[in-house]
Amino acid sequence: MAVAADQAGYFTAAQAVSVGYSYQAQKFHVDHGNWQRVDRGLFRIPEWPTDDDDSFVRWTVWSGGAAVISHLSALAWHELGDANPDRLHVTVPKSFRRTDSALVAHRGDLSFADIEDHGGFRMTTPVRSVVDVAGVAGDQGLVDGAVADLIVRGEVDARGLRDAAASLGSRAELGVERALAALAERR
Repeated sequence: MAVAADQAGYFTAAQAVSVGYSYQAQKFHVDHGNWQRVDRGLFRIPEWPTDDDDSFVRWTVWSGGAAVISHLSALAWHELGDANPDRLHVTVPKSFRRTDSALVAHRGDLSFADIEDHGGFRMTTPVRSVVDVAGVAGDQGLVDGAVADLIVRGEVDARGLRDAAASLGSRAELGVERALAALAERR
């Protein structure tokens, strides 16, 4: 199925119906091992090669394309700071209602400029990922490390980071200012 090829072998029941597989045909393919049932209404082609980013694609497909990998999960993927989340962090539109215990869903709107497309999934940019984490109550040390990594790599300067944080509000601004101060003390 062509749609599965663009989604690391994952596809939804609705996508299968749209290309001609009735629900009875879907059951047949699951029962005969042609498809693996991953979740309710979510399947994967069993022999599809696995990849480190498969879970990102899985949850993107599960969300109907609404989920964007963000916050701690994006920090870890971008290798900024020492983020090691126990659940996947995603940003979804405020109107999105599905939930799952494997996810931490942050509700909000993202601009096109804040998102990178990685084929089967989308992720917040390094700068947006850092200011997202700075904007939630959490570990300032983690924010400090992520900001330091971002600045050292030359992906943004202090002014650009401050501007990005200002768009998210005072909590993000404070977290970024503290991280920039900590970085200045180390230099």
